[in-house]
Amino acid sequence: MAKLKKIHVFFYAKLQATLMALLGLIAGIIYSLGGLLWELTAGIPLNLGTMLAFLALLGMPALFAMVGFITGSISALLYNRAALWVEGIEIDPNHDIILQIEENNPG
Repeated sequence: MAKLKKIHVFFYAKLQATLMALLGLIAGIIYSLGGLLWELTAGIPLNLGTMLAFLALLGMPALFAMVGFITGSISALLYNRAALWVEGIEIDPNHDIILQIEENNPG
């Protein structure tokens, strides 16, 4: 058994920001297309609000990524502090697919 005693803060913050940006893109697509479909089915002519809703395709991933970076940094710092008390998380490299991939491809 290996123990994960420390997480690199910047790496985890980037990872969390990337995952949250993808989630923000999905949310932006749902928001913008949902508003468009609502106006098309209600018979409302397209207006400036509909066009601005499509800016959510840029704004939501950016906002989600910023929040993900901040929360990822805080989470990694908190984990590193807590790991001092509980001595880290036990990981079994034989059953962890990610660790096996990294061991096979060291670069």
